[in-house]
Amino acid sequence: MGRVAAIGEQVRVAGLALAGVTVLVAEEPDAVREAWRDVRENAGLVILTPAAADALGSVVLDRIPPLTAVLPP
Repeated sequence: MGRVAAIGEQVRVAGLALAGVTVLVAEEPDAVREAWRDVRENAGLVILTPAAADALGSVVLDRIPPLTAVLPP
């Protein structure tokens, strides 16, 4: 399946590191898109904050792989 990664605001994703998730802190839309480019080839699951999902848009998120999940607001 590959690794699990999380992209988004530090306050929302930092705790996931305790579960072994690779955390990529991205506070701004450009940083989110850069993190996505860095992780999408090696991750089986990418967890996104709602703001990160908005920054990527549905066109990116509809492509599989990787599987994506968006945290609740």
